[in-house]
Amino acid sequence: MSAICSRSSLNFRGKMAEILPLLNNHQDEADEELQQQQQLVSEKISSRRIASLDVFRGLSIFLMVLVDYAGSSLPVIAHSPWNGLHLADFVMPLFLFAAGISLAIVYKKIENKYEATRKAIVRAAELFLLGVFLQGGYLHGITSLTYGVDVERIRLLGILQRIAIGYIAAAVCEIWLSRQTCQKAAFFRNYIWHWCAVFFLSAIYIGLTYGLYVADWQFEDLNSFSSLMSENGSTIHTVKCSIRGDLGPACNAAGMIDRYVLGINHLYQKPVYRNLKECNISKGGQVPESSPSWCYAPFEPEGILSSLTASVACIIGLQYGHILTELQGHKDRLCNWSLMSILLLILGSLLALIGIPLNKSLYTISYLLVTSAASGITFCALYLLVDVYGWRRVAFVLEWMGKHSLSIFILVTSNLIVIAIQGFYWKSPANNIIYWIVSHIVQK
Repeated sequence: MSAICSRSSLNFRGKMAEILPLLNNHQDEADEELQQQQQLVSEKISSRRIASLDVFRGLSIFLMVLVDYAGSSLPVIAHSPWNGLHLADFVMPLFLFAAGISLAIVYKKIENKYEATRKAIVRAAELFLLGVFLQGGYLHGITSLTYGVDVERIRLLGILQRIAIGYIAAAVCEIWLSRQTCQKAAFFRNYIWHWCAVFFLSAIYIGLTYGLYVADWQFEDLNSFSSLMSENGSTIHTVKCSIRGDLGPACNAAGMIDRYVLGINHLYQKPVYRNLKECNISKGGQVPESSPSWCYAPFEPEGILSSLTASVACIIGLQYGHILTELQGHKDRLCNWSLMSILLLILGSLLALIGIPLNKSLYTISYLLVTSAASGITFCALYLLVDVYGWRRVAFVLEWMGKHSLSIFILVTSNLIVIAIQGFYWKSPANNIIYWIVSHIVQK
């Protein structure tokens, strides 16, 4: 009897052994098919264009045009002369923030890191060279329909160059720094190496800003005339510094680095700090001889040292992009974005209160954090209105501008739009639309 039972048990086990693999195969196939369907749905969702990002870019372009052409008549929206925040001071952080979000979308799946790096370098180089062409001095502006620039005085850095630097820094982080699978409860830990890069770049910036000794320095000014004339007809100015850690316009480490590395002739020739009361600048843009010597000096607001913190701004935008690509629910995205923005705003405000000024020209840490928080809050609002509530038609103009942001930037920076409008006049070239607006509206 026991032998019969044992044989029956063996036969039953054998049949089950034959059936179980079949069941497991069917189950595995079902699981695999379900995973494929989920992956297709996820790819479809992630590949769908985020309308609010285009609207965000469009808003950045619109603000740039507004402050460029209306800032001269409305100083409250123009760049702050030095410390402080005006509307124009939010434009650059918006551009960097948008570039960071775009990188998270573009490099969500990287098949070949070397090829991705090559493409990122090529893209950054194209932006950099285009920026040199547009802002290097080759185009002389709307008052002089001529072109050409002395290569010894060409401006090397500018808006697109800064975006290119931030772009490549964030791209390298996204391509080469390892990351874990996104976990809702520990999102910051998933990109710990990205935040390490943020702290590393910020530490270098702080160390150089407060640690470098700025000695007295001299420069020649070919555009002014005073009693201190050199043999070649230029004016020699001496700036007294002999200080360390100064954040003023005359003796900061950022300006010293740019003068040594780039050369003073390759810096921006009309810095915004000339609007300070100390410089007593006239309505015609002339600096009187009684002003401090540093008022005559060029200064690069998109300089080398401040590009470190500008790159951090792009990497922060990259983290917002990670939330966008890895969290599917609107509520989860908005909660994470809001939390990060509030933390950045609180930290930046605390730094400003303890004495680190909000300064766009130096791109100080407090300025970095506050403007990144403002960019995050703005993006949250646009995402809620456009992608959640569906108010896309209301913002269709900004969305269109965002989709063609680079083309609009080129047209505005090169003044081609203004030059084209100037071409239409009534009987006399002076009777054109631009001249009428300036004489009848702006001057009033």
